[in-house]
Amino acid sequence: MRKMLRNDQWERIEHLLLGKASDPGATAKDNRLFLEAVLWIARTGAPWRDLPPPLGNWHNTYTRFSRWGKTGVWQRLIKAVSDDPDLAALFIDSSVVRAHQHAAGAQKKRARRRSRGGLSTKIHATVDALGNPLRCFLTGGEAADIKQAEALIEGLPTQAVVADKAYDADAFIARIAAQGAAAVIPPMAHRKEQRSYDRHLYKDRNLVERVFNRIKQFRRIATRYEKLARNYF
Repeated sequence: MRKMLRNDQWERIEHLLLGKASDPGATAKDNRLFLEAVLWIARTGAPWRDLPPPLGNWHNTYTRFSRWGKTGVWQRLIKAVSDDPDLAALFIDSSVVRAHQHAAGAQKKRARRRSRGGLSTKIHATVDALGNPLRCFLTGGEAADIKQAEALIEGLPTQAVVADKAYDADAFIARIAAQGAAAVIPPMAHRKEQRSYDRHLYKDRNLVERVFNRIKQFRRIATRYEKLARNYF
């Protein structure tokens, strides 16, 4: 079975995981195998019960995966490997993900995931000038892009915020200016006064689209099977 993690990737994150020799309790000698199992599930989109036996017991793997989500391990891991961003410019966008019927049925504590196209989730993302993801948020698929716009850039010092027309709102543009950055956002056609923007920099907006294309190579991201937003996130 092909390995999902290269040795250099594993060495970069090994010390960040639970169960190190310096941690209280039992040492988790199978952390790498566990990560391989989670990545295999994410890549293939297979049900947890179909996890190949060489990658471990499916129920134990799922339980551990869910527990790491509850305790914030995955979030800390993502933050740790995003520690050297290029903030010369920020690129923001969103992408809709269709939810499988298996994703329905969980207790709904937040917004619905049903849009005109059916059950769906929307991923909102911020990408740095090198094309590396910095922030992600989840909403229901019916949510407007602009609703998460300020949260995507809050507290990130940058020279420019690049986004498509869906983010052309006076309040958001004022927020960008308040952070000392330029809004590289094409104006809506119905605006009486058409704002100018850096058309050359706007061509690099494909950086955020590439991030969505990369993560959707993992089928469990391209289609939402998870009932819980925490586990899907």
